[in-house]
Amino acid sequence: MADIALGTGAQATPTDPTTAQLTQHVELQLAAIERATQRLLATVESLDDLSVRQPSLLPGWSRAHVISHLARHADAFSNLLIWARTGIEHPMYASGDDRDDAIAEGATRSHRLLLEDLTASCGRFAYATRTLPAAAWTAEIADAVGDPMPAHHMLRLRLLEVWVHLVDLDHDVDFTDLPPTDLEQLLEDVVQQFGGRPDVPALSVEVDFGDHRRTWELRGTTSRPSRVSGAPGPMLGWLLGRSGPQELQGEAPELPEWL
Repeated sequence: MADIALGTGAQATPTDPTTAQLTQHVELQLAAIERATQRLLATVESLDDLSVRQPSLLPGWSRAHVISHLARHADAFSNLLIWARTGIEHPMYASGDDRDDAIAEGATRSHRLLLEDLTASCGRFAYATRTLPAAAWTAEIADAVGDPMPAHHMLRLRLLEVWVHLVDLDHDVDFTDLPPTDLEQLLEDVVQQFGGRPDVPALSVEVDFGDHRRTWELRGTTSRPSRVSGAPGPMLGWLLGRSGPQELQGEAPELPEWL
């Protein structure tokens, strides 16, 4: 399974945020990541040695694979924070094979060791974010596929990674359980990623957040867009390929694999 990325065309935050805007953005993102991480750790703690061997929602991956991946991803983002802090290139992983081997090795561990590893890696990432100098958040780094991005952009990616793979554990959390503000951001990020892909059909997505509605246009082609509407959780699950369109309205087209 690939690491989540938004694609080169995604602009999730202002291109040149002011210092005050950037500080506020970072603080909000760190608080959201902390909430999501605490939910993740509580879910993993509630598992046991038998349940971590059960399949996740990701084909070919057990829950242990997902937990191991989330731990290694936290460490990979800590590597990017070293890059942002020092200005010396420090990629997420030594290589794709190294990443895959580390996940596979971690997936063989007991439930207790999986939890301890995940807790420690999330703690290292949290410490690295909280101690990063403010100016370093604008440093240019690169994601897993080499696309450049400002350092603060990784916070949106980590939040997306934690929530999506927490749902992939298929235990006690689904997309309807996510905080509304996080759901809206995740939908924005997923739509941005899809919007730049030529294999995505022309699609208009309307989401009812209760107190407001938002519409996104995914125009992968020049044809007339299909129109799909619904609640945030079911819409996100469908876009990510984790659920069908049964709870949505309209003619939902077949979407390519998102991850």
